[in-house]
Amino acid sequence: MTVEVQVDPRWAAAVPAEALAQAARTALRLARVEAGAEPVALTVQVTDTDTVRALNRRYRGQDKPTDVLSFPADMADPETGARYLGDVVIAYPVAEAQARRGGHPVLEELRLLTVHGVLHLLGYDDQEPAARQAMWAVQARILDALGCPLRPPL
Repeated sequence: MTVEVQVDPRWAAAVPAEALAQAARTALRLARVEAGAEPVALTVQVTDTDTVRALNRRYRGQDKPTDVLSFPADMADPETGARYLGDVVIAYPVAEAQARRGGHPVLEELRLLTVHGVLHLLGYDDQEPAARQAMWAVQARILDALGCPLRPPL
């Protein structure tokens, strides 16, 4: 299982890339993606609000920043042959503000957003109440395994 984490240089010192890679790998493992059965890969990108806002406008028709976006790909990586699941894009300034409002470290917020984004790559959805409850139950189990106390509001 390959997880590439790309962090904008402005926040490289504040974002431990390996912690986000671990969060993504844990999400994959606990959401029942068997690493031995089929190699998988994904990318987590931590970037600025303007980039996320432009992506949100272009791909979701919403001209506003958000905390995390997921772009499922589900294709074979031409270099490795691994199943490429897609990209998770996180707006660091939004994550930082949410952490400040919640009174918790930004790393915990980034781990939550990484797990949330990976679950979307795997097909989980949080738009309808029943689907949201199912997704957040899996998300809670993953966050518990990571020792992350955060939970999204129901």
